[in-house]
Amino acid sequence: MFSLLFWGILVGFAGYLVVRVLPTVNEYMTIQRTVEKIAKEGPATVAAARQAFDKQKDIEYAIASISGKDLTITKEDDKVVIGFAYEKEIPVMGPVFVLIKYAGRSK
Repeated sequence: MFSLLFWGILVGFAGYLVVRVLPTVNEYMTIQRTVEKIAKEGPATVAAARQAFDKQKDIEYAIASISGKDLTITKEDDKVVIGFAYEKEIPVMGPVFVLIKYAGRSK
């Protein structure tokens, strides 16, 4: 009986962590799709790429962690490459947090 209770608590805690982390994964995937879309359009200037990201951020409810000014925009082989990196702290309980570092770039 004790081992069943232990596994129940362990599975419950793992489920709780998954529920807390999933929204941040959704945000990362939304940012990645947005960056890919903007890079594929090939903005003329860095300011245009940042402005396009900020417009998309206003439309997408999931993007809250970064803005256009946080993007790194370069050109490689005549293609616009947009990169981003940010950290997300997820409160678990009390003073315990999970820190996830996200980074990505367009292809």
